[in-house]
Amino acid sequence: MLSEDELALLDAIRETGSLSRAAARLGKAPSTVSHAARQLESRFDALLFDRRRYRLQLTPAGLLLAEEAGRLMQDMARMTQRVRQIASGWEDRLWIVIDEIIDFDLLMPVIRTFDTLQSGVKLRLTNEVLGGTWEALRDARADLIIGATNEPPAIPGLRWFDLGAMEWVFAVSPRHPLAAAKGPLKRENISAHRGVVVADTSRVTSGRAYGLVGGQASLAVPNMRAKILAQRDGLGVGWLPKRQVASLLKRGDLVEKDTVDPREPNKLYVAWRGDHEGRALQWWVEQLRQPRLARRLVQGLDLFA
Repeated sequence: MLSEDELALLDAIRETGSLSRAAARLGKAPSTVSHAARQLESRFDALLFDRRRYRLQLTPAGLLLAEEAGRLMQDMARMTQRVRQIASGWEDRLWIVIDEIIDFDLLMPVIRTFDTLQSGVKLRLTNEVLGGTWEALRDARADLIIGATNEPPAIPGLRWFDLGAMEWVFAVSPRHPLAAAKGPLKRENISAHRGVVVADTSRVTSGRAYGLVGGQASLAVPNMRAKILAQRDGLGVGWLPKRQVASLLKRGDLVEKDTVDPREPNKLYVAWRGDHEGRALQWWVEQLRQPRLARRLVQGLDLFA
């Protein structure tokens, strides 16, 4: 391993092309720099500096040494920073799984604020749906989950709180047969038509499908935006987040229908494992407890405004 002084010497000679200018840059006497250069060559038993030309240059061996040593020093600096980071209570990485129902745009300001802490913690944010969100926490594929639905399952060390309740509307395309139906829709009216659902990402179960009635055919799509588009184009029917389709309903691109069996608002949860609470996780939990942010996450964005 090269010392920081030796690395600085190699870099200064490469940049200035002169022992005297390298010495001035390093704040040392030219004789001191010249002696250090000869010692470095003796140490590696290789010609590292080409002194035959007017401009002093690193030989191919010297250039390789400078590049490799520079990488090693960067690795050492990163390792030192990570050790100090962990020692001060910050995690090396925080893995956040967001249920697909949550709009990522609303979390971007939180990420920017977290960046100002300069904690060194690497963030990883991924999506899951329904059962897959809880599974990610249970299977250690997440340190924190945001927007999980249904009651919290049995997970060792589980800690959680609810963000609030998301409201839904039953909506169909104005061209769909149900758009002209009179009165509140009954189960048999709905089951006669294909329902659109966001596919559950559970790895160990067949998954859940919200809003379907017994025997109803279904079309599973990858996310809520796709579900909204599919229903707007008459590919099926189903429940949609009220806020996210407000503009489509206002313009008449979707038609809200009353149902005999209304859907209750869904509680959305934030959850984590209490046995691994580093400073980054604690910071995120504190932010998500703020009523204003929680309310915005639950309401969501009007996706088609």
